[in-house]
Amino acid sequence: MDKRVLITGGTGFIGKVLCRDLISKGYSLTVLSRQRPDTVRALCGRVEVCSDLKSLEGHPGFEAVINLAGEGIADKRWTDARKQALRNSRIGLTNTLVTVIKTWEKLPDVLVSGSAVGFYGNQGAHLVTEDTQPNPEFTHVLCRDWEQETRTLMQSGVRVCLSRTGIVVGSAGGFLQRMILPFRLGLGGRLGSGQQFMPWVHRDDVVAGLIWMLENERAQGAYNMVSPNPVTNREFTQTLGKVLHRPTLFPAPAPVLKLALGEMAGLLLTGQKAVPMRLQNEGFEFKYPELATALTESVAR
Repeated sequence: MDKRVLITGGTGFIGKVLCRDLISKGYSLTVLSRQRPDTVRALCGRVEVCSDLKSLEGHPGFEAVINLAGEGIADKRWTDARKQALRNSRIGLTNTLVTVIKTWEKLPDVLVSGSAVGFYGNQGAHLVTEDTQPNPEFTHVLCRDWEQETRTLMQSGVRVCLSRTGIVVGSAGGFLQRMILPFRLGLGGRLGSGQQFMPWVHRDDVVAGLIWMLENERAQGAYNMVSPNPVTNREFTQTLGKVLHRPTLFPAPAPVLKLALGEMAGLLLTGQKAVPMRLQNEGFEFKYPELATALTESVAR
């Protein structure tokens, strides 16, 4: 494969690390972003910056596209307007991306596109693989429609990989950054009953997995991008407390979370015992398969 890659979401928590790793491997990157070019390069490294997808209509083409764009699903309460914004930032942007790609002189060899384990909806304590039937709730419909936008490229012969990513832990950002202060103060605790599963994954493994999908010509379809060792919220809480040497004595009761967050509380109170069956069966190896090691590295950095 030649090494020209278009990336959306390149300035995000995962994307900025991915960009630097790809550059170190000799890839030439174009990053879609509305931020100032010097800001994008400060985050991503030596990249070209594109501020508008439409400007790439009729382009000669890139060998690969990595699509990670999407507003944070837990950033704001899920009003009707917020739900539509989440759909626009994922489904709408992917639709525009695919439409633009079809105008290129040459289609890409591969599209690696984001999704989430929210695709499966609440699964309780059932083991979740890529073959698990989803529960039809908001997160499933969001991810289903997001993934659906890539199908016309599949039909045109483009190899498409879908990364159904779990809760990503890593330093200086993401889910863990929101938790770290109260836990450092000794105010952390389980959410609700704590029995809901949290399909976590270290950021370095996500980045490595995306590059594996990019470079592995036999990879295609949906992959659960999660650690092989899912834990309950109670286990996650206790492990983070041990890593920080702090007690975890302050649970957040489910009624309080539902009152404060509305429907979005379901993100915290339900989950999926998801495992990366396809990744492991196809030879991908995780650097951080154990939560304690992943959290220790993230906190130390």
